Amino acid sequence: MNLIKPFTRALSSSRLIVLISILSGATAGVAQSNAPLPVINIFADKVVAKMPPTFYGLMTEEINYSYEGGLYGELIRNRTFKADAIQEIIKPENYDPAKHYPVKIAVTNAPKFWSTVGSAKISLDTNIILNDALNVSLKLDVSGASKDSPVGVANGGYWGIPIRPNTTYKFSFFAKAAANFPGPLSVSLESSDGKEIFANAEISGVTGDWKKFEATLTTKSIKSSQENIFKLTTTSPGTIWLQQVSLMPPTFKDRPNGNRTDLSQLLDDAHPKFLRFPGGNYVEGDYFNERFNWKETIGPVEQRPGHRSCWGYWSTDGFGLPEFLGWCQDLNMEPVLAVFAGYCLKHDSIPAGPNLEPYVQEALEEIEYVTGDASTKWGAQRIKDGYPNPFKLRYVEIGNEDWFDRSGSYDGRFAQFYDAIKAKYPQLKLISTVGYEQRESIRVHSRTPDLVDEHYYRSEEEMEAQSFVYDSRDRSNPTKIFVGEWATRVGSPTPNMAGALGDAAWMCCMERNADIVHMHCYAPLFVNVSDLGAGRSMQWKSDLIGYNALTSYGSPSYYAQKIFSEHQGDEVLTVSAQNLPTYTWIQSGRTRNGQAQPPRTNEVKSLFYSATRDTAAGKIIVKIVNRADAAQAMKVEISGATAIADEGTATVLKADNRNATNSSNDPKQVVPASEKITGLSTSFTRSYPPCSITILELQAK
Repeated sequence: MNLIKPFTRALSSSRLIVLISILSGATAGVAQSNAPLPVINIFADKVVAKMPPTFYGLMTEEINYSYEGGLYGELIRNRTFKADAIQEIIKPENYDPAKHYPVKIAVTNAPKFWSTVGSAKISLDTNIILNDALNVSLKLDVSGASKDSPVGVANGGYWGIPIRPNTTYKFSFFAKAAANFPGPLSVSLESSDGKEIFANAEISGVTGDWKKFEATLTTKSIKSSQENIFKLTTTSPGTIWLQQVSLMPPTFKDRPNGNRTDLSQLLDDAHPKFLRFPGGNYVEGDYFNERFNWKETIGPVEQRPGHRSCWGYWSTDGFGLPEFLGWCQDLNMEPVLAVFAGYCLKHDSIPAGPNLEPYVQEALEEIEYVTGDASTKWGAQRIKDGYPNPFKLRYVEIGNEDWFDRSGSYDGRFAQFYDAIKAKYPQLKLISTVGYEQRESIRVHSRTPDLVDEHYYRSEEEMEAQSFVYDSRDRSNPTKIFVGEWATRVGSPTPNMAGALGDAAWMCCMERNADIVHMHCYAPLFVNVSDLGAGRSMQWKSDLIGYNALTSYGSPSYYAQKIFSEHQGDEVLTVSAQNLPTYTWIQSGRTRNGQAQPPRTNEVKSLFYSATRDTAAGKIIVKIVNRADAAQAMKVEISGATAIADEGTATVLKADNRNATNSSNDPKQVVPASEKITGLSTSFTRSYPPCSITILELQAK
């Protein structure tokens, strides 16, 4: 995703939306009592396609503190003291991809997110460093320490450090000291006001050489809280240097250097089938030396230099390529690997030719890291990094949103990557980042992509208005569709029910057309809601899952995704509909070529549908979305099935109004509920609640 996208493609806050009722004088969206009854026809004997096994998935990137302060378990903020690092801007013609470019450190700046305890003095030191990757340390002057006056440093984590009862935290750090420092050091987890100490441990043996220290901190039967800090103190005077200060809670499936358990469980509950990583803009970075350089994100975490995220904060790269693969393994997802393709966000690119070749080779090596065995250089490195088995890889995406490349070089760049990857890995399916929603002139023509990646960020009305767009796509085109980023952008920081309704209408469209739409994933996935606003914990509104240091919740859009994924089926059935009601959407604030356009009146359908079959269970699954503010009756006609059992199941996600939402304080205001229903047959009529998403499971005979 990209904040410089035209706002006509993102949420258009200036747009005036007027909903005019079908009934004269009635409330918007209320169904006509005298209108013909809407009908959906399901042809159970006409299969459109097998449901792609990787249809519902996840898209991720480092935005909104998605990894640092989010999914990644690390609780210490600025653990490598590079939060204020100055990364020199290097143009592509001066950049050597095989070279490491150390960041500069403003040693006059106070170490960000660290504070002193007692009379301690802290500063950044670039003369005494752990290694070339971490070219700075925290110098801690504790000359004023005494038995009665502990001195040291404290860290408040990412808007608090979560403390839970009867929990063991793993603490580690690298340290050295000036001569004759007797120690010991004390580490503790405490309340921010200093009134409670939840756990503590003592560290001895700090000498004049760098050494790694580890300890565990275990809490007792306490109340969960997040207004807490980590402290490292001593009662012995001297000077100490610190680096890679880490505090890890229990992680999902106990994976070392792993992921936060509650966020992982939310994702696992939605049964995603693939993970697109390392994501959107995070692949490219603003400049070449700020891209996701995968070779600098592997190996021991203390040897990873980190880099500035294009979303304005430092990434330690503790969540690197191995951790992405571990995430796939933990959630039983297929990796969809995006490789850097010679273009950066600040409109720097390398045209096809010899200068691009190092990046092509880098992509081939990255694929080898993911898929290679012990006989390969990079497969052996993955094994060394803790993943003995090669990963199943079927899809590789060449770049990200390369329609922003003003040089027009993407066709040539894609071709160079395509030829090299297909020559070595002919089984891989390659994805162009310029989809058919983009103008013809910038699409790839010199090669035939296996898939194109289309991105849609829309208002509810826009998403509903385009929810039949794939029905008329050309079926003779061999290139399939990957909707790699999409969202109904209504609600902040996470979507409300209106967003979920737009999402569900769009998912019905993609599901109906799964013969050409093979994969899709919502974006962004995560947002830290602790300190909202651009440049703080949120850089992008309308995100699927929200969290703070202690708690997390799924938005209504998350639950829409979840129930669609849970009721996927394995065959897409032919469907048609008649008499679908509409609402009137008057769209203003439009521009074309910089010129204001008059308001446009649109008639938009207010009922949406799809049908699939679970062949193993003998079920027909019908999805109905009623975005109107009143209940709507609809008739379902099923042909090609001998009979439908009288009893079935309805799973319904609904809300009293389209502004209803979930939050940290009320995480379950809008959640789905399931119930047994009767009166089903090959022809039945059912009323669907206002502002609702309904999934019917029908037992076919």
